[in-house]
Amino acid sequence: MIEITKNYLKDIWPKRPLNSHKGTFGRVLIIAGNKQFGGAGILSATAAVYSGAGLVTLATDPINISAVRASLPEAMVIDYQNHDMLLALISNTSVVVIGPGLGTDETASSIFQFTLDNIPASTPLIIDGSAIDLLATKSFKFEHQPTIVTPHQMEWQRLSEIKIAEQQPSTNQKLADKLNLHVVLKHPETEIYSNQKIYQIKAGNPGMATGGMGDTLTGILSTMICQIPNLSNALIAGTFLHSYTADLIYQTDAVVIPHRLSHALPKTLKKLMP
Repeated sequence: MIEITKNYLKDIWPKRPLNSHKGTFGRVLIIAGNKQFGGAGILSATAAVYSGAGLVTLATDPINISAVRASLPEAMVIDYQNHDMLLALISNTSVVVIGPGLGTDETASSIFQFTLDNIPASTPLIIDGSAIDLLATKSFKFEHQPTIVTPHQMEWQRLSEIKIAEQQPSTNQKLADKLNLHVVLKHPETEIYSNQKIYQIKAGNPGMATGGMGDTLTGILSTMICQIPNLSNALIAGTFLHSYTADLIYQTDAVVIPHRLSHALPKTLKKLMP
């Protein structure tokens, strides 16, 4: 297992060259947020914006559209049931995120299958939150690569059928390889299983144990995937950035609020970038 600290990442952080534009820093599509859990999509999109994605679009339940426009004017937003618009975006994006607050009902299942059916072969797909539970039902045709899943331990248990008490690194690695997945397994000192290697993030704190923290991580990961060509390095950088920023906030705050973490990302990146 490779331990990830700030020094490990010193040559990985993406640069922001002088001769650049929005497209240089990637297009992120986040499919998230049903009527009940619209905040999950907003948190994920906020993290993508503040970690430096060039263009971010949130596809969500129409009831959430006004809230997105009011809270995050930097992002574009569409109705996730508008298949024509969704298809156009899926076909022309750097990375697709699906799952935060999506739910597991018939509407969510239909959107998930539509995404799997239409995502281009080379476009990275991040499956998070509710979409992990949908994937765990094994009801969906699924062969896409590259695919990243970001479960907490209970979600990983449902997907992998490995009980939490038996989730040892070697066991997790074997299944990640078998399923051909990149896995960001969220818990204290989060582990990343990618390209037959295991990485452990040496950052994080108890203040992060609050709703929306995983949605925020997913948004950060989407940006790093846009900007760091090596997928393993992108996952390492995004996960470390998330935990390290939380550690800076935890120096003065007992609880790390997810949207405050996102707002702190530009300053953290400035500190970490060479």
